[in-house]
Amino acid sequence: MEELKEELENITETLKKGAMIEAAEEEAQEQEQAVPVRSKDDMQRELADMKAEFTHTPMEMTPELEKLLVHDIKEKGKKEKKRGTEMLSVLAKHNFYANGITPKELRTTLEDLGPTYVKIGQIMSSRVDILPESYCKELEKLRQNVKELDPAVARAMIEAETGKKIEEIFSEFRDEPIGSASIGQVHYGVLHDGTKVVTKVQRPLIAEMMEKDFELLKKLAPLVGGVAPAEDGEDAMDLVTIVNEFEKVTKEELDFRIEAANTKFFKDVVLEDGQVTCPTVIDELTTERIFTMTYVDGCSIAKKEKLPEQGLDPVQAGRDILESYLHQVFDVGIFHADPHQGNIMASDGKVYWIDFGMIGQITEADMNALQDLVLGLLSGDVEGMTNGVLAIGTSSAHTDRNKLREDLEYLSNKYMNVTSLNEIDFSAVLGEVCDLADKHHIVMPGRYTMLVRSFLTIEGVMEQLCPELNLFELISDKLMERVKKSFSLEKEIMSLGRGVLDTGKKVSKIPQIVADALTDIMKGRLKVNLELTGYEDLVTSLNEKINDLILVIVGCVLFSGGCRLCQADIRPVTPNGMPVVAVIILILGISLILFAIKRIFKKK
Repeated sequence: MEELKEELENITETLKKGAMIEAAEEEAQEQEQAVPVRSKDDMQRELADMKAEFTHTPMEMTPELEKLLVHDIKEKGKKEKKRGTEMLSVLAKHNFYANGITPKELRTTLEDLGPTYVKIGQIMSSRVDILPESYCKELEKLRQNVKELDPAVARAMIEAETGKKIEEIFSEFRDEPIGSASIGQVHYGVLHDGTKVVTKVQRPLIAEMMEKDFELLKKLAPLVGGVAPAEDGEDAMDLVTIVNEFEKVTKEELDFRIEAANTKFFKDVVLEDGQVTCPTVIDELTTERIFTMTYVDGCSIAKKEKLPEQGLDPVQAGRDILESYLHQVFDVGIFHADPHQGNIMASDGKVYWIDFGMIGQITEADMNALQDLVLGLLSGDVEGMTNGVLAIGTSSAHTDRNKLREDLEYLSNKYMNVTSLNEIDFSAVLGEVCDLADKHHIVMPGRYTMLVRSFLTIEGVMEQLCPELNLFELISDKLMERVKKSFSLEKEIMSLGRGVLDTGKKVSKIPQIVADALTDIMKGRLKVNLELTGYEDLVTSLNEKINDLILVIVGCVLFSGGCRLCQADIRPVTPNGMPVVAVIILILGISLILFAIKRIFKKK
């Protein structure tokens, strides 16, 4: 008996423990579900907060670096004394105040201003979110012949920024750069723990020279920066606006911590646990002027034939890239703005995004408008397309909604006959929308322009890598997923209820509004002029029907009045005793009714 009691107690204890464990698991699951999911706005705010922490600090010169740059420092000092006069003469030479500044004139001006501004032009050549495309294409000509930085200077810059000798940092460091650009160049190295890395080194003195030049240019630009349109019809911009935008972008480009923050954000948030990833930032070797990250030992996806050697199937790699890109755009709202083949690598069975110097951001409102635009195109909802374009861009006094709608209807009809989404070129559609916006005086924001160009670039990558994948089809699927996620029956019913309530309130006010309007009309305070065009036949027919109806009503009134008079004692009377007046009114009323009915049936 004692043994049985003990066994029952053990069973009870076991059940209690099981129940406790189950309860704990349920509680943990509830807590996990209760963790708030970061919204698109939250993630964008998080990235902005990371960048806001960075402040510019002057570069500290080591004796070795100062010795290597002695000639450049002397030349910089000489130029600063007469720089203002030189810049003013260059600006006056190009005569901006006469006709604004055209793309070609902007390029030649930057060339005349000197090497510093050539570098600025090289940076701005890819910023379609800030400059019109015609300017960017012209500035691309400045990218040619980028001079390499002296390897000794590159080494000295790394040592000055880290406070360590190259030998203390790297077990191997290659003097020959992997690539050279306007702001700096990239070197390959191996850390003492065996980690392969690349280090981007900024050209010394460039930040200080640009800062001084911008201070001068901002003072001079208002004096000579005309805003009159170009006489030959070419695009022309205001010099003051260009200078301000150049300064903003250049400051970001000159602080390598911003690119490092972008890379870390993509690594930790955007590409987390995905098949597509990106390099890891080496924080201890990253400053305002040098940026170190892990080396991607593989090949560009442009080398399609080598992808199997990296353990990748081209079609699957293409799908992974597209899904990653669409996740960036639609789910996060922060995307790689320059996704060309050179910035997408294949290594050891994975795809890597590299170079986050330029990223784009798109708001939730923009995404909703883009959703209306694409789904409207698919469903033939021209009104939704119109709302989408007007929500994305900024209309002007010259924008005619009806004409815009007509053009969008034509665009929609053009794609209504397609039998497959593979027949739709998404970047071409967005390009046509941009053209229509321009035609109807709607200014599209720079972030949208950047997105369009980014879509165009990724579509070109897919054409080379796996042409069988269709970007438009995947975008449509992504948008439908987004619609399903955002749909709530309860919210829709509440919205519908609010709409009915609002309508009811408005309807209830109609009698009062009409009464007030009639009072104003009677007192001469309100005059209403209506002019209908294109409805002459309808108005004529309506007038005739109203006249016939009036005849019937008058006839009925006369007939009713005649019947009442038959009972009155009025002389003279007919032989049967009916008043003659009553008989006449009855005959007139019946005649009018018959005449009106005959007219109505005759018109039918």
